[in-house]
Amino acid sequence: MPSTDATATIGLTGLAVMGRNLARNIARHGHTIAVHNRTHARTTALLDEFGDEPQESGGAFIGTESLEDFVAAIQQPRAVVIMVKAGEATDAVIDELVPLLDEGDIVVDAGNAHFTDTLRRQQALEERGLHFVGMGVSGGEVGALEGPSIMVGGSDHAYEVLGPIMESIAAQVDGTPCCAHVGPDAAGHFVKMVHNGIEYADMQLIAESYDLLRSVAGLEPAEIADVFDEWNRGDLESFLIEMTADVLRHVDAATGSPFVDVVRDAAEQKGTGRWTVQSALDLGVPITGIAEATFARSLSGHTAQREAARAVFSTSPDEQRVDVDRDAFVDQVRAALYASKVVAYAQGFDQIAAGAEEQGWDVDLGQTATIWRGGCIIRAQFLDRIKEAYSDEPDLTTLLTTPYFAEAVKDGVDSWREVVAVAARGGVPVPAFASSLSYFDGLRRERLPASLIQALRDNFGAHTYQRTDKHGTFHTTWAGDRSETEI
Repeated sequence: MPSTDATATIGLTGLAVMGRNLARNIARHGHTIAVHNRTHARTTALLDEFGDEPQESGGAFIGTESLEDFVAAIQQPRAVVIMVKAGEATDAVIDELVPLLDEGDIVVDAGNAHFTDTLRRQQALEERGLHFVGMGVSGGEVGALEGPSIMVGGSDHAYEVLGPIMESIAAQVDGTPCCAHVGPDAAGHFVKMVHNGIEYADMQLIAESYDLLRSVAGLEPAEIADVFDEWNRGDLESFLIEMTADVLRHVDAATGSPFVDVVRDAAEQKGTGRWTVQSALDLGVPITGIAEATFARSLSGHTAQREAARAVFSTSPDEQRVDVDRDAFVDQVRAALYASKVVAYAQGFDQIAAGAEEQGWDVDLGQTATIWRGGCIIRAQFLDRIKEAYSDEPDLTTLLTTPYFAEAVKDGVDSWREVVAVAARGGVPVPAFASSLSYFDGLRRERLPASLIQALRDNFGAHTYQRTDKHGTFHTTWAGDRSETEI
């Protein structure tokens, strides 16, 4: 058992799966870490099972039972990481912890907190002389142990203390840690929120691709796994594509059926996708692919409505079969998936830029792409291209116009259109594919029908409009002589 006389360089409270693995990761990288859990049995279990694990690196665990002992075990200025459920549970831990801390200490929320909660907590703790850090951690339980992507928000002082530790435990790509100080106060949690929104879109696009290959082309899950394996050796190489092949190849032991067929088709969510969409609405940023992916999860969970609709509008697998060249269609779906992924990432980076501008954060978008290249769920080969794009043009208007991505979309747009058209003919829902294509067409259209919407708004509510031929804001007296007045 490690000595309890040691002084910890950092502390972590909350030893569920993510907290436990993050603590192990910290200790394995040569750091002495104080660990605590409200239920002491979890602390004991960690020490009994993994207490000797960090010895080769020079790290160590200090197990503590009370919160007072936990705080006392950490050297000042203390850095305390909280890994508990977001929301009320986090507030409860902070309320217990803060009276035990001293001015200059650092409190780190490493959960999936809403960034507005982080702003509130940061302001409250700042008044007490404490530094509050909202730290986004991506990679799931494996990433937490083996090297996550870490998005740190907070003061420069806090990062001076935390940075060396977090950079040492983060995933490493080309010798660069997937960890960065992305900005002050809630910047880290905001960037993590958008990361999760992009993840929603990415997973929905992959699911739609699978559905098309199975429903339209008639491929079986194992065959589709082979397709995803092949895609993972090209431009689509990513953690999620690799994982998809693994899941589709898995056979359920109890039934002998493809595993994907025994899983209920009702996707759950923990809130980060919804927060992303709500934030985008507040910012006025169109993130259509992410929004449709979020709504698609909601639709999947409305089982009673789906059952009622099936009773009236029944379909059969044969109705979804469209006469396509199977091999050609597989390649068309690949092109459509890539183009739609580009849109999802472009929209996500647009939202980060807009959020940073509103909050006064100086978020480096190229750096964000850099730290997403390893450890996180959306790690993908083309993040290198995004990093390069923002390095070449920091004030880039949209990723879609950069030479590499513009060429990729141009090359794939005909396939993209064909896939959406085939899906519509076969009655296969592709909300993320279709909305991403509409977004692309909306961006490149010289004139949009919004001119009619604005005229209608002025007609029923005197909301005014602007003209194309002269400056100013105008209103037409629709209920009167229809004369125009400059406002």
